[in-house]
Amino acid sequence: MTVPDELTYERASGRIPKIMAVIGGIGTVAAFAGWGWRAGAGFLVGSLISALNFLWLKGVVDSLGGERPRRHIVILAGRFLLIAGAAYVIFSLSPISAPALWAGVFVLTAAMFVEVAIEIAYARK
Repeated sequence: MTVPDELTYERASGRIPKIMAVIGGIGTVAAFAGWGWRAGAGFLVGSLISALNFLWLKGVVDSLGGERPRRHIVILAGRFLLIAGAAYVIFSLSPISAPALWAGVFVLTAAMFVEVAIEIAYARK
């Protein structure tokens, strides 16, 4: 019996954006088909915010242990300010569906659950 390759951060962080793209695409099409363009647009925008959040978090994790810890603090603080500003504009000025946007924001969470399931299945082989 051969031992499977060790699961690594690099492999998982490479799969998660692909999983997010699939979930975001299916969710956008389903929201558009089921509730109209406002829900579809809301889910799409939420998915994009989720993807941007993942890329920022991955960038911070990839650079941990480097020489610029102050830069990480600025990036994390700026991220929350940017997301809060975008949320204000979307909720107050945009006609897209707020519940669909919130559902799209959780695409990263859903992708993480799928990744955990993949790792559990992989570890059992």
